[in-house]
Order: sequence, then C-alpha cells, then structure tokens
Amino acid sequence: MDRIPASERTRERLTALMSGHGEESDLRSDLVRLAARLIIEEGLEGEATDALGREYYGRGAAPGVGYRNGHRTGRLKTAEGVVEYAAPQISDRAVPFRSRLREIIRGRSEELEALAVEMYARGLSTRDIEALFADDGGQSLLSRTAVSEITERLWAQYEAFASRDLSEFEVIYLFVDGIAERLHLGQAREAVLAAWGVLADGHKVLLHLAPGTKEDTASCREFFQDLRRRGLPDPLLVVSDGAPGLIRAIEECFPRSARQRCLVHKLRNLQSKVPEDQWPEFKARAIACYQAASPALGRLLRDDMMEFYGALPSALACLQDDFEACIAHLRFPLAHRRAIRTTNLLERLFGEERRRTKVIPHAFGERAVLKLMYAALIRAAERWRGLRMTEFERRQLTAIRNELDRAHAERTAPVVSANVTATSTRLSSKSRT
Repeated sequence: MDRIPASERTRERLTALMSGHGEESDLRSDLVRLAARLIIEEGLEGEATDALGREYYGRGAAPGVGYRNGHRTGRLKTAEGVVEYAAPQISDRAVPFRSRLREIIRGRSEELEALAVEMYARGLSTRDIEALFADDGGQSLLSRTAVSEITERLWAQYEAFASRDLSEFEVIYLFVDGIAERLHLGQAREAVLAAWGVLADGHKVLLHLAPGTKEDTASCREFFQDLRRRGLPDPLLVVSDGAPGLIRAIEECFPRSARQRCLVHKLRNLQSKVPEDQWPEFKARAIACYQAASPALGRLLRDDMMEFYGALPSALACLQDDFEACIAHLRFPLAHRRAIRTTNLLERLFGEERRRTKVIPHAFGERAVLKLMYAALIRAAERWRGLRMTEFERRQLTAIRNELDRAHAERTAPVVSANVTATSTRLSSKSRT
C-alpha cells in the first residue's frame, strides 16, 4: 500500500464520495477539501518526480539524486477548514530537497489570496499582482490565471452584497447617485447607481450598487424597487441630484419620504447661468437661501433674490426650480444638515473608484466593472465616520416621521364628495306673490 502514490488514495476517496458511497456528513465541504487535497498532492508528487528524474515506480536512480522515502503530513487552512495532505519526502540527496510548492502553501495560502484580492481592489491589474508575487528568481508565486481566479471571489462577495436582506437597517437618510461606466465594449458609457444610508444609530452603510443603463425613470424605479423588495424601510429623507428620472422614481417609490436636492449639483447648474463677474455675489446669496435657519427664512431670501436679479431670468428660473427640495434639509436637526444636503460622500467614493479603474483600462464588461467598483466602494465605506445622534435629535426625527406620515395619509385619503341634493322649491304658475 505504501508504494501507491498518496494522490491515488485521495482520488479513490473522492470517487467514492462522488458515487455516493462515502460516509461523510457534509458532502459539499468534504468534496471541496478532498479536491483541494488531490490537487496539492498531485502537484507535490509532480515536483518530486522532476527532482528525482523518474516516475513513482521508476528505477535506476543516479548517484546523489536521492530516492522517495514515504510522506509527511502537511496542513493547509482553507475556507472549508483544515485540509491535510501527504507531502512526499526525498532522502539521500547531495543537495537537500526543498519543495517550492509547499513553501508557497504552508500556512500562507489564505494570506496570499487575501492580499491578491486586496491589491486588485485597490487598483492593481492582474499583471501587476503577478509581478509583485515574484520571488528572487523572477518566478511568480501566483500566476496571472491564479490571480484572476482568486479575484473572482469579489464577484461572489458582490452577489451576496446585492441580494442581502436590508430589513435590519433602520435607514434615516438615503443617498443615491450614479456614475457613468463603460459596461460594454464598443458602447457608450452607462450609469451605475449606488445607494448608501445613515442609520438610526448614526452609522453609515453602503446599501446597493447596480447597473442602471441610464438615469431614467424605469432604471431608477427598478433600482429602488429592488431595495424595497429586500426590506428597505421608508427613509425620512432621500438625497439625490436633479436627474428627472431619478426624481420621479424617488417620489414614486418613497412617497412617505422627504426629498433633498444635492446642493453641490444645484450650485453647478446655477453657475452655468450667471455671468462670471456676478457669480461670487450670486453664489453667496444662493447659499444663504439654501442654508437659512428655517425654510420660511430661506423662502424670504429667495424672494429677495428674485427681485434683485431680474436681469438674469435663466438664473432665477434655475433658482426657483425645485427650490423646496433644495431646502428640505432645513426641517431636520441642525447638526445633521451639513451631512444631508449633498451627495458628496458618494462623489468622493466615485472619484476613488475612477482612480482605480483607470489603472485597469481593459476592465470592460458589466461583471468586471461591477466587481472592481464594489471592491473599491465597500473598502472605502469601511472608513466612513458616523453621524452623531443625541436623544433630542432622535425626538426631532420621530416628530418629522409623524409629520411625513400625516402628510402622506392626507394626500392618499379618498376624496369624499358631498353629494347633497337640495330640494328645489317649485313655484306654481298659479302662485302669486
């Protein structure tokens, strides 16, 4: 039995398990472990064959080459648990035999793979990673194919992220934005929508990332409906830019939520309509409207601008457009307003993601782009700082929730028409007054 290669015994166990004759309780886990063991043992035996210059049953060893001398048990940590394998031993060599393959996998496989994934997520191409894992002799510890297979775990992570249950998140503020990416080679860039939220405890969390084709109503509605199907509750406030399709989808899918227009995007729109020499003053007064102490004061300052800048009708039309959404944040706690009046956090995330995708210019295809975007965004999200929530602010938010619910109930209440039929008094032609 000792003259049978360890890989053959492992293959027999694997064949028996696949035929349903094994006694293992967890079929999937044992299949994975046995398959990994078989691959490792075959690799180690092939390495020993190369060192000895003859096959397992071969004779006629040259002096100093050595001979096979049994096996030593090795252990490899994997996601399915510890995999034990038989490593062939070689004795009586002029130069002691050291298995290069075993050095690679000995207790370091998870770390190497995790490092490869992290490098890819931070913008290194598979070619870069292959080069970084090269040893002193220029031989790579991980081939480009192996790196590609390892980084595929990002896709599995993305799929789990994009389908997870969201009912556990009590989202107070929801932020939505999109970035144009080349999802299909030879075609125009398409929107990828991202959503993140501030929870009731102040923590920030990335909620969703999905292709939107373009920021039209249908794409955005589907994006939000997916969030709702997975249990996302009604937020108090939804923050977005001024894309018409996005706005309509928000109002359809979140009727019990207030809507905030991103002020950074709005100010960019205003700047394009104001002469350069007048922009500094116009901007200061517009910001005063948007960041007033209360919605009422913001409207008064807006009306004053409407009178003062009568010579700039296009700028005033832009200022007036969606103004109530621009000052929606003024209903909310003072300490939260700076954080909830823009989608800046997503803008910064997109900038980081774009920096990384430039490093991998051939990351075309929806799968490749989403995999890299997810890796970049989820890692950046881990560094987000939360929003402070005091007891007083929680009471304010509860009051706003009640106001929004009442307003929604009033809008959707059935209209009761008072069909009061008045009895008409008929005057007889014979009557005289």
